[in-house]
This record gives sequence, C-alpha cells and structure tokens, in this order.
Amino acid sequence: MLTIQKITDFDTLTFNWLQTRRLTYSHLARISRAISRLGDGLLYAVIGVAFAVFDAEHGQAFLVAGLLAFLLELPVYWLLKNTIKRPRPSSLKGFEAVIVPSDTFSFPSGHSAAAFLFATLLAVFYPALAGVGYVLAGMIGFSRVMLGVHYPTDIVAGAALGICCAELAMLIGFAL
Repeated sequence: MLTIQKITDFDTLTFNWLQTRRLTYSHLARISRAISRLGDGLLYAVIGVAFAVFDAEHGQAFLVAGLLAFLLELPVYWLLKNTIKRPRPSSLKGFEAVIVPSDTFSFPSGHSAAAFLFATLLAVFYPALAGVGYVLAGMIGFSRVMLGVHYPTDIVAGAALGICCAELAMLIGFAL
C-alpha cells in the first residue's frame, strides 16, 4: 500500500522534473500563463450565458446545471483547501513560481476543479464538444503545475472534485 510520504515524494519528484522542462523551454511559462487564464472563470460564464441565449433546446438547462454544480463545488473546494492546508510548491527550498497564487494552499486545484466540472457538463449537454472540453481542462491543470503553483496530485484531486460536483448537480437537477 502506498503511504502518504511515498505519494508526496513521487509528487515532488514529478513536479521538479516538469519544472526542469519549463526552465529548459522558456516559452512554456508564457503558454502556461495564457492557458491558465482561460480557467479563471470568465470563459465559463460567457459560454454558459451564450448557450442559454442561443440554444433553446439545452442552453438554459446547461446554465442552471453549471450554476448548481459551481454552488456545490466552491464550498467543498474551500473546505478541502482550508482543512488539508497543503503548502504550495513555493515552499520548496529555492523554488519560485512563475505567478503569485491567489491563496496560500494548493490542494486541491480550484482551476482544475472548475475546468473539469465545465468539461463534464459539456460532455453531458453537448457531447460533440466533450473532447475539446476535456483537453482544455487537462491543459488548464497542466498549466498550473508548469506555473509552479500546484503539484500534479492537486490537479488530479481538482479534476475528481469537478467531475463529481458536475455529476451530483446533474442528479440533483434531474430530481427537481
């Protein structure tokens, strides 16, 4: 059975390996910053409202499911982050992140949670966009590691949180 220390060691090793790639290929930081910004939230709101306005068949249900999913995800994310209190990678000796994160703790990744939540809703309401949604969500998560503000397991946990909240919102929505 894996211990927490073994997981942490593997996580740190993977993080450091990825950071050497960022330092080797300086353009990765610029690209990662641009991709990360896509996950700040504005894009989800714009797409949700656009679907609600322009798609009479599924748009309003998509927007309502998204609002419900984010209402579930945000408090759970906040509770996990402030209970677990995992320090960000900037706590590693000699490491400096590319950007300044908005808070102190790293687990789970809120950007990844939101991105995978949104991708899951896209997959349900607009299956043809599922691939694009999940690829973009993965890129947003990866960008957070490349920017030095998250470990890989933060991204995995955020993805799981986002997917679960989207699925739960769908269950609740269908029950109403």
